[in-house]
Amino acid sequence: MLPICIWVALSDLRRMKIPNRAVLAALAVFAVLGPFVLDFGDYAGRCLHVAVVIVLGFLLNLVRLVGAGDAKFAAAMAPFVALADLFAFIQLLALVLIVVFALHRGLRSIGAVRRALPGWESLTRKDFPMGLALGPALALYLGFAAAWGV
Repeated sequence: MLPICIWVALSDLRRMKIPNRAVLAALAVFAVLGPFVLDFGDYAGRCLHVAVVIVLGFLLNLVRLVGAGDAKFAAAMAPFVALADLFAFIQLLALVLIVVFALHRGLRSIGAVRRALPGWESLTRKDFPMGLALGPALALYLGFAAAWGV
């Protein structure tokens, strides 16, 4: 998932869009690997996470709280997060969001950065590329889970 998480973050930084191919790639990784690492009940339950998060994301997108790509990638991320870890993941996401928001806003205020990255939409638009937080949060969560079994 690490390459997909990086792809999402960079795509959102450059174009303020998360490609549907990245969302489908994340879903494909879970669909292919999930049955090998989870028992059937847990696998099926985590597939339900996708449906719940896509509905929530769709509703949040309707009221313009999140972008459509953010909602779709959040749904694709959902099966990777164990329900028992949901609160910890939300805390991790909040921390990552604060850090990358501050870094993004700080770096985009530097003229040399904007000149070095011409055409990167996130450096000129007022909205925030949420993929810059979603991708790293999932990568960190999966890294922690692999290292410490959390």
